[in-house]
Amino acid sequence: MRKEFSPASGLVLNTARLVVARSDGHSLTVVAPKSLPSRELQELQSRDRKGADAQLLLTLCLALILLAGCNVGPKYTTPAAPTPPAFKETAPAAYREATPGTWQPAQPQDGELKGKWWEIFNEPELNALEEQLDINNQNIKQYFENFMAARAQVGESRAAYFPTLTAAPSFNRTRSGAGGAGTFQQNGGNAMAAGSSTGSGTGNQVNATGGGSSGNGTFNSIALPFDVAWEPDLWGRVRNTVREYRYAAQVSAADLENERLTEQASLAVYYFELRGQDALQDLYNRTIDADRKALELTKALVETGIDSPESQAQADVTLQDAEAQAVGIATNRAIYEHAIATLIGKPASEFEMPVKALATSPPPIPIGVPSQLLQRRPDIAAAERTMAQANALIGVEKAAYYPSLNLTGSGGLESSLISKLFSAPALFWSMGASASELIFDAGLRKSTVAQYTANYNADVAAYRQAVLTGFQQVEDYLATLRITSTQVEKQQSAVNAAKRYLEIAQSRYQTGLDPYLNVITEQTTLLSDQQTEVTLRVSEMTAAVQLIEALGGGWDRNQLPAPSQVTSKAAETKNR
Repeated sequence: MRKEFSPASGLVLNTARLVVARSDGHSLTVVAPKSLPSRELQELQSRDRKGADAQLLLTLCLALILLAGCNVGPKYTTPAAPTPPAFKETAPAAYREATPGTWQPAQPQDGELKGKWWEIFNEPELNALEEQLDINNQNIKQYFENFMAARAQVGESRAAYFPTLTAAPSFNRTRSGAGGAGTFQQNGGNAMAAGSSTGSGTGNQVNATGGGSSGNGTFNSIALPFDVAWEPDLWGRVRNTVREYRYAAQVSAADLENERLTEQASLAVYYFELRGQDALQDLYNRTIDADRKALELTKALVETGIDSPESQAQADVTLQDAEAQAVGIATNRAIYEHAIATLIGKPASEFEMPVKALATSPPPIPIGVPSQLLQRRPDIAAAERTMAQANALIGVEKAAYYPSLNLTGSGGLESSLISKLFSAPALFWSMGASASELIFDAGLRKSTVAQYTANYNADVAAYRQAVLTGFQQVEDYLATLRITSTQVEKQQSAVNAAKRYLEIAQSRYQTGLDPYLNVITEQTTLLSDQQTEVTLRVSEMTAAVQLIEALGGGWDRNQLPAPSQVTSKAAETKNR
């Protein structure tokens, strides 16, 4: 009985049979490989090595892909904030007893302002100033450049996704001294004289021999090496860093819009304050004209003997007081004019606004519901994105608990002759990997994670406080606008009553029934009431502007660039 054994069918070998006799009378045939020629054996070994290298590379790539999906940071969700169902100051009961002509919110109340919110006041001059502010205001430009810097940091962080490649080309020319035969060995770009005479040459070593005992040798070394290094993002450190800077860029974009809204609202407030000063100036001009006529009348009555010089002196004092107060109004007007010039990016010395008395009433303003405020105010959006940034930082620090992997490689060309630099023998390469893990840090990583967790919790509190402050400001300015509007109507009635009383006092004075002191008293009362009316109208207009600012102006959260779009050209154009 014969049994045959052969190698695996996947191998190609030269074989020979060996017959072995057994004690039981049977024979056993063993197939034994013959000695392979050295060339065939080298080719086979080369194929085996290449196959093993390919399997190792494939395994490493699969492992890196799997580990690259790991993210040890906490998942971010927007924390809840207390949101009432409606604003208290928009309730119909608050306006039930309002007189016709007083301000009321626009209907329906779930509407929103869009875009250029200042156009709601129908003031062409204000519209033109707001357009200049958006282009020339230096504070807005400063915040825009801050946003551009934040965008650049996103690009800086994304660079860590990719390997680094460096090149260090070199050329060395060396002349050896005379003194007998010797060997000049070039290894890795460093020259060394050797006592033996060898003529071997490899890709990374060039040996040259001197030309005789008294000859001199000149040797060249040309090298073109490259180095590659890469640290794969196994635990999400780079990804969380990129998220952090993307969220920081969103914070910067929201800060830019908040600054833009603040400057726009300040300009509108200064504009109505200046128009209020113009209205006061007009009031005093009319008062001075009336006081001059009263003084002339008093002089005529004194000259005819109907009245006393005391009345003339009282009329003169009233006129002088009015003229003195009228001069002081110019101071406040100049200050507001200079402030407007600065906001629109012009020197105060080169800017001037024509005189125009305030004649605008606050328009109906769409208020919306409280939940919309979280999407409409850029400062609330900035606070929310700050939380997301702090959450990403926690992930960055948690990745420090895990080992890091570094892949390195080098290669290039090296030769003593430029003509042979790009030949196969001039090629050299090496590659490797290393891993590192911090074993002991005395609690540093734990404390760092605790620090950033506390920072995140603080940002959560700041976000909720920003939401509460937003609700408060809307309620404040709603109440201010509603109450001031009612007060303006009441003050207008007081002014009309004071005018009638003054007419009566003047008539009684002219008929000799009352002294001129009664006329002065009513003139003072009327002027005070008219001043109060102008001041209230200015307060009414500024409250309307501040209410719009508290509502977020015409901004919306959808205008904030998405995290993946903060570095796009569209985001830059939108925020410019």
